[in-house]
Amino acid sequence: MSWWARPVIRLMAALLLPLAIPALLTAVLWALPGNPAEIICPREICQGTEALARRWGLDQGPVHYYLTWLSNAATGSFGNSWRVQQGFPVADLIWESLPRTAGLVLFSLVPLTLASALAALDWMPRRLDPLWQLIGLVPAVILALFAAAQVEMNYGAQSYEGWPLMLRLLLGATVLGFADGALANAVVGTRSTFEEELKQRYVQIAVLRGESVFWNSLPNVLPALVGQTRGRVLHVMSGTVVVEVVLGIPGLGELLFDGTLLQDFGVVLAAAWAFSLLSSALLVVQAGSELLHGVWVRRHPTGVTAGAMEPAGAVG
Repeated sequence: MSWWARPVIRLMAALLLPLAIPALLTAVLWALPGNPAEIICPREICQGTEALARRWGLDQGPVHYYLTWLSNAATGSFGNSWRVQQGFPVADLIWESLPRTAGLVLFSLVPLTLASALAALDWMPRRLDPLWQLIGLVPAVILALFAAAQVEMNYGAQSYEGWPLMLRLLLGATVLGFADGALANAVVGTRSTFEEELKQRYVQIAVLRGESVFWNSLPNVLPALVGQTRGRVLHVMSGTVVVEVVLGIPGLGELLFDGTLLQDFGVVLAAAWAFSLLSSALLVVQAGSELLHGVWVRRHPTGVTAGAMEPAGAVG
């Protein structure tokens, strides 16, 4: 495979993902037995289902609904909520939820990034690996329930504003950073990447010269590290739904859960689309790092083969 093929595929995936997710959700809705409007709002609950179908744009088939929704979404218009907050613009719900989810993800990456950096520098004691693995065996939902109980017992009904809300974010980020093997994988993954690169001749020669192993290895392992970081961010993002629901953090994950529970298809589409855009952005970053690395390798000094400078590990 050509050196540019993998990043180009990632860029194509980044472009297609925001188109594929709403298409898949729309197809699922129409694949269910019955009329989509009646599925969302059964006749025994709602009056005038045909009128609701016209109002929600569900009366002209899945292709028309998908194309109309996508064109509106491109301008930032997602219509109004059907049930989560009836009549309230979905775009406003997304913008209100996004900062909390972004903060949750960013805070959770702090211990992961620090652990990864310490492992790369070989400053993370190996004897602590069993401890990280033991903590990682505890599911995120269990740790989140424990954290939620602590906040509720200390702050009660006042725990959803001000400092208690920030505490929920910090505890939720801690859960995401440690649970389900997140920290253990960051340490072991980074360390194994550098150890694999140490087997290359150019690193062994650098060691004999007394040069820094880290700085000699970093340019070649950087694309692999970026790929691992993307995987960790996706792992954290998938866990935000559980953590936000359990800890009562009003973010995108809780909005997606509420939309699904209340059959508010417009909210579900918008929240899932927001997650797909974040995932696409990560793919673009990874593809960019791979392209830059490939260009850098092919601008090597005269007499140095490109193959000798290729990274040993494949990018995930």
